[in-house]
Amino acid sequence: MKPELSVVIPVYNEEAGLATLFARLYPALDALQMPYEIIFVNDGSRDNSVALLAEQYRQRPDVTRVVLFNGNYGQHMAILAGFEQTRGEIVVTLDADLQNPPEEIGKLIEKMREGYDYVGSIRRKRQDTAWRTVASKMMNRLRERITNIRITDQGNMLRAYGRNVIDLVNQCGEVNTFVPALAYKFARKPAEIVVEHEERAAGESKYSLYSLIRLNFDLMTGFSLVPLQMFSMLGIMLSFGSALLVLLLLARRFLFGAEAEGVFTLFAIAFFFMGVILFGIGLVGEYVGRIYQQVRARPRYVVQTILQGMPGKETEEVPAGVTIEKRQVVR
Repeated sequence: MKPELSVVIPVYNEEAGLATLFARLYPALDALQMPYEIIFVNDGSRDNSVALLAEQYRQRPDVTRVVLFNGNYGQHMAILAGFEQTRGEIVVTLDADLQNPPEEIGKLIEKMREGYDYVGSIRRKRQDTAWRTVASKMMNRLRERITNIRITDQGNMLRAYGRNVIDLVNQCGEVNTFVPALAYKFARKPAEIVVEHEERAAGESKYSLYSLIRLNFDLMTGFSLVPLQMFSMLGIMLSFGSALLVLLLLARRFLFGAEAEGVFTLFAIAFFFMGVILFGIGLVGEYVGRIYQQVRARPRYVVQTILQGMPGKETEEVPAGVTIEKRQVVR
């Protein structure tokens, strides 16, 4: 039976929490009383996650599929790989850390059935550290002004997408992207709902401060030219300002003579201009780097193996002692 619901879950070193995830996820989906499938995408885990996923596949092969990457390509590439395997009319993304309860999936489906083709979620009470919550809210406001993408809680991956949106996302070949924002661009009728948020079941967050900064750079440079335009305007204003400063200094020299006391002021102004120039070079470098990665046309990810269908036909060995039929798929 073709599934009506597809759930995509990226997995990266989640060995400690997978058992709890399985124990809550399958009953929650069974309670929805609709045909479903779960697609786990292992993003190059170095722990025992692969073996746990393979065992779960053997226990529920009717609704479980497992995509194994040959390395670590990032959460959003894992989600895109999962999208390509989905068959349901509604596709839900869910993190494996259980900060978004699987029991909340039903709320997204109810909203989708009201005619929406994209349903985001807003965490009712975030269980993150204070600095991360504040930083996230600040970046959300900045990102919305720059990209005109209205996603209230961009860090929350519990989202539902219609088949029309998924098909359009699957046609994209972007090397660096932010899946919720990309899907938002294609949605005809987006909406958001409030969901519960829990503490991480086990393990620790895979996003460091550097990773979050990089993610926001990808988001803003991948969906808007506003940063370049803002810097161009800043350059124009500084050019006029520096011209006025030169005229002022020339006037003071003719009126009052040479003034050695102003040398430190000139140094400060020069250093400010140097900082602006270096920032601009870095900003342009972000866009050039994205172009460079795109024109190389390398595979965005490599799928080592897909566990699907009925178990018992495995032929080759893969890491963590799992025996499966092996095939290579590149995208």
